[in-house]
Amino acid sequence: MLIPSKLHFPRRLHNAILRQRVLDTLENAMHYKLVLFRSPAGYGKTTMAAQWLSDKNATGWYSLDESDNDEYKFAKYFVQTISNATHTELSHSKALTEKRQFASLSSLFSQVFTELISFQDEAYIVLDDYHLITNDIIHLGLKFFLKHLPDNLTLVITSRSQPPLNTANLRVRDLLIEIDNQSLAFDQSETSLFFNQRLNENIDQEAITHVREHVEGWPSALQLIALHSIQNNQSLNNSAQVMAQLNHAHLWDYLAEEVFDHFNTTLLSKVTLRKDAQLLIENLNRFGLFINTNGEQGDWYKFHNLFAEFLTHQRQNHLAHEEIDLQKYAAEAWLEQNNIYQALRHAKNAKDDILIANILTQHGWHLFNNGELTLLETTISDLRPEVLFTSPRLVIIRAWLAQSQHNYLQVDDLLSEAQREMADRNIVLDRHMQGEIDALRAQVAINKNEPEAALAFAEKALEELETNKYRSRIVATSVIGEYHHVSGNLAQALALMQQTEKMAMTYGIYHQALWAILQQSEILMAQGFMQAAFDLQDNGFKLIEDQDLHQLPLHEFLLRSRAQIYWFWFRFDEAEQCTWKGLDVLSPFDETKHLRGYSMLARLAVARGELDKAERYLDKCQQLLGQADYHIDWKANASSAQLFYWQAKNNSEAIQYWLAQADRPETRCNHFTQLQWRNIARAQFHLGDIDTAIETLQTSQTIAQQHKLITDINRNAILAAILLYENKQIDEAVEAMHLAIKQSNQTGIIGSFLMAGRNVLKPLGKLQQKGNVTELEKHRIEQLQKALSNNERSRSAHFDEAFIEKVLNTPEVPELIRTSPLTHREWQVLGLIYSGFSNEQIAAEFDVAPTTIKTHIRNLYQKLNLPNRKAAIAMADELVGMMK
Repeated sequence: MLIPSKLHFPRRLHNAILRQRVLDTLENAMHYKLVLFRSPAGYGKTTMAAQWLSDKNATGWYSLDESDNDEYKFAKYFVQTISNATHTELSHSKALTEKRQFASLSSLFSQVFTELISFQDEAYIVLDDYHLITNDIIHLGLKFFLKHLPDNLTLVITSRSQPPLNTANLRVRDLLIEIDNQSLAFDQSETSLFFNQRLNENIDQEAITHVREHVEGWPSALQLIALHSIQNNQSLNNSAQVMAQLNHAHLWDYLAEEVFDHFNTTLLSKVTLRKDAQLLIENLNRFGLFINTNGEQGDWYKFHNLFAEFLTHQRQNHLAHEEIDLQKYAAEAWLEQNNIYQALRHAKNAKDDILIANILTQHGWHLFNNGELTLLETTISDLRPEVLFTSPRLVIIRAWLAQSQHNYLQVDDLLSEAQREMADRNIVLDRHMQGEIDALRAQVAINKNEPEAALAFAEKALEELETNKYRSRIVATSVIGEYHHVSGNLAQALALMQQTEKMAMTYGIYHQALWAILQQSEILMAQGFMQAAFDLQDNGFKLIEDQDLHQLPLHEFLLRSRAQIYWFWFRFDEAEQCTWKGLDVLSPFDETKHLRGYSMLARLAVARGELDKAERYLDKCQQLLGQADYHIDWKANASSAQLFYWQAKNNSEAIQYWLAQADRPETRCNHFTQLQWRNIARAQFHLGDIDTAIETLQTSQTIAQQHKLITDINRNAILAAILLYENKQIDEAVEAMHLAIKQSNQTGIIGSFLMAGRNVLKPLGKLQQKGNVTELEKHRIEQLQKALSNNERSRSAHFDEAFIEKVLNTPEVPELIRTSPLTHREWQVLGLIYSGFSNEQIAAEFDVAPTTIKTHIRNLYQKLNLPNRKAAIAMADELVGMMK
């Protein structure tokens, strides 16, 4: 039987302050999947949600408590809430909840959605106090619910904490409205209105400002001040003076203090050293001392918040001499309950480094695997050296923290320091512990582009490690796979990475599983299996979704790899979208990680002819290159974009300088060393040393064929065709182009042809004339010719500053055009009209309203004496022809 009050909409809003600025934020909420009111206690989340929804008939409200962690109970109430919101009976869904006949919440919600098909009006479903839900089954079910939520429904959640519902993904997709404590805190006008309603006096605005700033607009604190003023017959100025004597952090302590927050008989026995814990709880409850049972979670109890604050105050004043011991007892008690976070918090309060070290030694990897890197790093850094360096396990975790942030040089320094400190303390690592360190050194070596050292460390680690040290064994196996990858042994590398993924998934090391998927994708791309790589990346996105890994830097790697495939397939818009999403993922991290993203954006801009935009991206790349020592893979990709840009600008001086400074890898057996040598060949060609460029490229091609680097064979053949044709070796050029076409039928590569520009058209045309091609190859040639023609036109259409200056200084250009006062933006609009863009597309390109574009078009028509769009396209075409 359902309790009606849990499903009733809060109606006591008569004394609430109208929060118009918050209501304005929520005006278009019907277009969003989730509205999240998230703040600490006392900010009026429930009141604000109720005020907003008070005039909306299609609203269902569900007030949660701890007992709702039972998924069957939750399901019953939640389905009824949806029914209330949509005025739909949902008879089948309700029957399933009554009889508990649903296999999972996901299957139940699928039935709900089926019954809601006929409901097309907007409706709101409210879950109030969601922070009380700790059941992962419910979280998982709501993730499904949100993912498949019909567009006309909006879920509203109030919570003191961030709910684990993939909110980061919703935020990126602009499907989430967040109302946090900053939004809910009272501003000056709201504070003034609040006190004017409650206090019968003329209140000085300066006093209101003082009080509001002191408590940072916290509504509950303002209410306490108002009550104090009324009960003590004091003016607000006196109340402000009282509050000024308090640190506002004390208000947070009142909310955050958890020493007496919740407990069970085991915890109570451990902390108080009493054996009659159950009797003590019963007596406290009998005397009405604010004890509440904590839902249906066994014998867990909870003090009322106000009484908890009183007890905390009493403890600090009367038991200060026992504080350290009490914190230790609490830490040990929570550890027995397998609550690592609470145990660690109390151990830190006790300032007991040895206890902290013991907790981290036992549970540090659990924290690491769950992404608690900041907590781990700060806790370990606070340990005294004599404690830290007596624990090899902590030494290894500390070094892995640096590795996880790609601080490879720091890892070496940390391990060397640890080696010295442990030697001074006569601490000798056993064989298994040495294996864990060697596995880490292997990962560092491969990241530093030292594959032979990495292989030696990884193989040594596997010999040393116990079979149950699965994490380090996964790392060592992965490193050996990476070694074979960079060495060009792709088949072996793929098998090892598949093994790594399987091991990592088995033991729940999901970030390592994601890394293995990414490596497999890179290998498949190198082998020319683009579609297989694309499909495997889908598995990576699913893993991120399932395990909520959206904010890991590896998520950006996956998005970047997807962008690379889109690039090859000439799906430039999608490549750009993926790249920007990846940069969003990296926004909380060191910006040196952004280099690959900006390199891709620059390459896309050059391909489209947007040289002004490309210049800005490359300036950013150059800035980042000066901030860190990058792997050759990253530098080669940045150099590729730079060279394409310099070629488009005919900047031989920049190319010559780059060539003199360029890295020349000793090997060419992987995709990034192949790319760097291809960069070198392109630079040599541009500078007129065509024979050397051909020789450079032929050497790369021979090695690529030895290692079956199909994608690089394809890309090398495209460039070889151009070089050989320019060198008058027509037959060889046609042969190279034929190879490129054959390979592209497997790889699907188009982007590399387009990047080479119109230079590809001549050998491509000769191949077509020769006629010795299959129907499939003929179709590919025609497809490329069409794409090249369209892309060249699109490139030309982006009238940048250099193009405009050339137009204005060319005598053959009609005087009307040369003297017309077209603005830079009007020139750009003319270029996009020539490229075939609609007004709406041009507006989207510049992020302005279509009406603004209409104004630009009208102005340029008047200035150039043009009657219509057709005449504008004809004039632009004539200008492009003159400038070639």
